[in-house]
Amino acid sequence: MCGRYALTLPPEAVRAYFGYPEQPNFPPRYNIAPTQPIAVVHLWDGARRFTLMRWGFLPGFVKDMKTFPLLINARSEGIADKPAFRVACRERRCLIPATGFYEWTVAPDKGRDPWFMQPAHAPIMALAGVWQDWTSPEGLRHSTVAVVTCAANKPMSALHHRMPVIIERGDFGLWLGEQGTGAATLMRPAPDDFLSFRRVSRKVNGARHDSADLIEPFA
Repeated sequence: MCGRYALTLPPEAVRAYFGYPEQPNFPPRYNIAPTQPIAVVHLWDGARRFTLMRWGFLPGFVKDMKTFPLLINARSEGIADKPAFRVACRERRCLIPATGFYEWTVAPDKGRDPWFMQPAHAPIMALAGVWQDWTSPEGLRHSTVAVVTCAANKPMSALHHRMPVIIERGDFGLWLGEQGTGAATLMRPAPDDFLSFRRVSRKVNGARHDSADLIEPFA
């Protein structure tokens, strides 16, 4: 499961890591939430491109986005056969730059305690995604995206049974479709030592909060 994440690295560093030609200027975000526009790297005319997409996948068959369930995640198991995702997982895979993501546990007081997961040995990572352009009945086009998830690795399973699929840098070309077939093999849990995590403030539970203190260790 991935329902909130952060992207705090400077734009030029994100560009260098993912290898797209654009130089967008975007502020650090510490609490990115569903339905917001998010940074996505995908192939367009054979080249990597940076673009913003709505976090919340809309299949082409949807008639009214207001009545369709919010698809922020796509389960890797069976994704190639699910009507909502089967074409996108073959033809429209993407990378979602992130410096960390959040998961929650239930506290004794029944409140939700957030935890922040980040790469243990790198400043940034790539979450696997699938995307789809959707056109409203009024003719308005929306580019939409979902994060691909898989079963949690052993450390992550202490917090949640699911985790985002994380694409390592050497596999970007395979996931994006630059290197032929075989991307399905990348939909697996990250190595057990890939992530570090820490408890953070419940302030992150409110999507309106977006500040650097959200990822500080909770005292």
